[in-house]
Amino acid sequence: MLRLKLFGSVIALGVAMAAGTILATAADQTLEGVVTDASCGMTHKMADAKRCTNGCARTGGYALVVGDKVYKLEGKTEGLADLAAEKAKVTGAVDGLKITVTSVAKAG
Repeated sequence: MLRLKLFGSVIALGVAMAAGTILATAADQTLEGVVTDASCGMTHKMADAKRCTNGCARTGGYALVVGDKVYKLEGKTEGLADLAAEKAKVTGAVDGLKITVTSVAKAG
């Protein structure tokens, strides 16, 4: 019985270490698109897209439109208010339609 518990613990530890290694090696990607808010996405309800983006982002957060996809932005989102409704380069870990941002810059 003790051997079985010890074996199970070793297996669990190995799986946890492998999962941590996989997560730690996920490379950041840089995507270029238009900064928007998660609520409006590609279509804004106000005529002034910058004001609409910053207003709606207060409750729904920022997003990045790349082609026909809208990525929710989390993490280091400082500076996005200045880039609202403008093209930007966002670097971070992409997980489905979510980006955990590590840096933001104006697109050249």
